[in-house]
Amino acid sequence: MKCCGIDALTGEAVEIRAEAGVITAVEPLLDRPASLPWLAPGFIDLQVNGYAGADYCSPATSLEDIGRSLEAQFACGTTRLLATVITGPREGMLAAIRNLARARESLAHGRAIAGIHVEGPFISPADGPRGAHPREHVRRPDFDEYRRWQDAAEGLVRMVTVSPEWPEAPRFIEAVTGEGVVAAIGHLDATAEQIENAVRAGARLSTHLGNGCHALLPRHPNYLWHQLAEDRLAASFIVDGIHLGADFLRVALRTKGVERSILITDAVAPAGCEPGPYSLGAVDVELHAEGRVTLRGLPQLAGSALRMDRGVENLMRLAGLTLQEALTMAARNPARVGRIEHRMRGLQPGERADIVEFDFDAAAKSIRVRRTWLDGELVWQESA
Repeated sequence: MKCCGIDALTGEAVEIRAEAGVITAVEPLLDRPASLPWLAPGFIDLQVNGYAGADYCSPATSLEDIGRSLEAQFACGTTRLLATVITGPREGMLAAIRNLARARESLAHGRAIAGIHVEGPFISPADGPRGAHPREHVRRPDFDEYRRWQDAAEGLVRMVTVSPEWPEAPRFIEAVTGEGVVAAIGHLDATAEQIENAVRAGARLSTHLGNGCHALLPRHPNYLWHQLAEDRLAASFIVDGIHLGADFLRVALRTKGVERSILITDAVAPAGCEPGPYSLGAVDVELHAEGRVTLRGLPQLAGSALRMDRGVENLMRLAGLTLQEALTMAARNPARVGRIEHRMRGLQPGERADIVEFDFDAAAKSIRVRRTWLDGELVWQESA
C-alpha cells in the first residue's frame, strides 16, 4: 500500500509505503500538493465492552456481530482494541472470553482484537467504586481463576483490572505481571498504602481514573489523589464529556502529563446504535438520546457510547490539547502501556501499517476519518 499526507505527529508531508503489513518507507514529499489529508497511527482502545450492538461480555454474541462491531470501529479510526469482559459469573466470563478468542482467530479482521481486558471481578464490592458491576459476582483475586481465563483465551488476556484493597491483590498483581500481563487498578476503595503495595507489585495503570468512585470523598486523603500523585501509574480517561467534567480532566492531564495519559472509550454494546434498552453481560442498560448509557431505570452510568474520533476531538475541545497531544493519547500511549507490539513509534519503518487518514478543521477542533488501514489493508473508506 501507499498513501500520502501530513504526519500529524511530526507535521511533515510524507509518502508512506508498506508491504506485508509493515511500514517499509516514510519519505518526505518533494513536490507537496496544495491539499493533503492528515495521517496518524491507527487508534488503539484499551477498553471496549462492546460496540454496534455486539456485547463482548455475552458468550451468546455471534461472531458475525463481533465482526460488524470491528468494522464499525474502523470507521472511527480504531485499528486495535482490547475487548473487555466485566464482572460476571465464573462460567459466563469464561464463555465470553472463549467467544472473543474464537472471534479473533476466525474473523477476517479479528486480528484487530489485540487482546482481552478483564475488568473485574476482583474489584471493590462497595457501592460507588463498584460502578455498574453486579455485586453478587465480585470476588477476591484468584490466580487459579486467572489461569482458567488464559486457558480459555489461549493466552489472549493482556490486561486485568483489580482493586488493591484485597489482601491478595499484591501477590496476584506480581503473578500476572510476571507473565507479561498488564495489571491495572480500578473500581477501588483503597488506602494509600494499598495503592503503593499494588504499584510495587507491578501495577502500572489506573483504569478510567475519576470514574468508578464514591459520589463523595474526603478532601484528603483519598484514592483519587493517591493515584494522581503516583508517577509510576499511567491513567486512562473516558473523554465523552459525560463521565468527567472538563475541570477535573484538565487537572488530571496536567498532573499525569500527556505522556502518562490514555484515551479510552469504555464503549458498551449500545455505542453506535439508536437509543433504547440493551444488555452488558448480565446487566440491563439503556442508551439515552444525549449519548448517556445508564443502568436501566437508574441514573448510574454503565459504560459509554463514545467513539475514538469523537474522543480525540473532546481532548482538544475540553482539555485544550493540541492535535498531536490528543493523537498521542489515542495511539502511541495505549500501544506502550498496553504492550501492543510494533505500534509504539508512530508512523515509522518497521511498525505495523495501521494508519488512519483524516481531515482536520483546526478552528472547529474536529476530525473526519476518510480511510483506515489495518496491517496495510484498507478496511474502511468514506463513501463518495
